[in-house]
Parts: sequence; structure tokens; C-alpha cells
Amino acid sequence: MKKDTKFIYRLNGGLYVNLTNRCCNDCVFCLRRNGDGIKGDTLWLEREPSASEVVDAIKAAGFQYGEVVFCGYGESTYRVPEIVEISRYVRPLGKTTRLNTNGLGNLINGRDIVPDLKGNVDAVSVSLNESDAARYAALCRPAYGLDAYPAILDFCRRCVCAGINTVMTVVDVIPPAEIEKCRESARLVGARLRVRRRINNNNDYT
Repeated sequence: MKKDTKFIYRLNGGLYVNLTNRCCNDCVFCLRRNGDGIKGDTLWLEREPSASEVVDAIKAAGFQYGEVVFCGYGESTYRVPEIVEISRYVRPLGKTTRLNTNGLGNLINGRDIVPDLKGNVDAVSVSLNESDAARYAALCRPAYGLDAYPAILDFCRRCVCAGINTVMTVVDVIPPAEIEKCRESARLVGARLRVRRRINNNNDYT
């Protein structure tokens, strides 16, 4: 498997799955503004892979990994059935699964997707990024406008209730006082908060 494979890529000992380039946000700090991928892996897709193609790529990859992460150059929850099918292949192998998401999957799909994730995804990392709806809309420019932020909080709450390990994240482009407000929002829904640094060079991505 070539290093620049688009469907899967290796990062920090994990196997990352790149299912789509579609996204309902246009974040001002998005990695996609910096280049075509990270650490030499081109992540712009010519087409979206099927679940079976991803599974075949995983089988052929030939490297050791403990975790499969749904995180590419788009919002993976556009493809919930594929997340489920791939998870059902890797979890019996003793691998854990994580979904990195903007938390807007319920709006994207027009339904609650958490029951699909329960039992298939071990952890979710949700990009909260701001402390209220207006600030979030200005920073992340979601297609759903001011409806996006409460939907993220609701999604996180549902994940916590479903027993999914839930972490909310912010990028350190916002003031410390706003980060603390985000920490309180995470606490109220039962999640943890992680502060991520802004990446200006995609080769520095961790």
C-alpha cells in the first residue's frame, strides 16, 4: 500500500479512514486551506470509497495498529452506514474505533445517528471550537447557521448517554476565557474537553 493512499493513512500508530471530502462547515482554521493532505498523504478523493474497498485497503496495509479513526478531509458522518460496516470488521480483531467529527451528523442525516454508533464506535471526538452559537457560526461557518451549535451539544449529550467515550475539542485560536466556557459546556453534557493547537503546516499534524 503506497504512502499516499487516499482511503486510509497511518498516523501516530493509528489507522485513519478517509471516507469523504464533503463537509457542512467552512472553518477558518481548517487544514484543507493549507494543502492537499497531511504528512505526504494526499486526502482529496477522486471518488468516495465503499466500505468493502476500505476493508480491503486495511487488509492490504500490512502495518500494526491498535485504533481505527474515522477522520479524513471531510465529515465522516455523511457516511454512517460505511462507518458501521467498517467498525464491524475491525472491532472483532481487537481494535478500538474512534470518530472525529464536527458533531453535526444528526442534522446532516436528518435523524439521530447515535444508535448507529452505539456498539460500533468506542469513542467520539467532537469539534466544539467555540462557546456559543454566534461565535461558532463566525468561526466555523456552518451550513446550518445558528442551529449548528445546539445540535452539537445535543449530539454529545446523546453520545454520553449511549456510553460512548466522548471528548469535545477546541482549537487554541480562541481566548482562554472562551476555552473555559467550552470546558463548562463539556462538563454539563458529561464530556471532557481537550485543547488542540492550530496547525499551520500540515506536516506537523498530530
